[in-house]
Amino acid sequence: MNLEKILAISGKPGLYVLKVQTRTGFVAESLVDGKKITVNLKSNVSLLSEISVYTYEGEKPLKEVIASIATKENNGPAISHKEDNATLAAYFKEILPNYDDERVYASDIKKIINWYNTLQSKGFIEAEAASEEVAETVAVEAEAPAEKPKKAKKVTE
Repeated sequence: MNLEKILAISGKPGLYVLKVQTRTGFVAESLVDGKKITVNLKSNVSLLSEISVYTYEGEKPLKEVIASIATKENNGPAISHKEDNATLAAYFKEILPNYDDERVYASDIKKIINWYNTLQSKGFIEAEAASEEVAETVAVEAEAPAEKPKKAKKVTE
């Protein structure tokens, strides 16, 4: 789940993938229906990789929140973002127990859960889990001391 090219565009529903940058803006493709749109530089656009959620200790990157949802749901779909606010708040409390409920609104929770479900349905969540496992394996192998090559014995006759 590389969120570097995933966009949320103000005034447009759903998520978009950045395709091409142009002189006057860029071209983005909708994750929902696959339609391409042009977006000018004056539009309010947010990269998902730059979004954070307020907690009592500071801010938590959206990528970590989405990873927590994926862990809880075993990379499957989460609850619907159309549930009532109390249900969504209780669910989000399970995901991120220390989120700042005075600064994180029900609309924010709905958006995050909707984004998670969109990314999950398009296969971004499984791809992230697989890439994290590979990264962990590489890190573990890098930490393990390499075996010293064995010296060849001379055979004398």
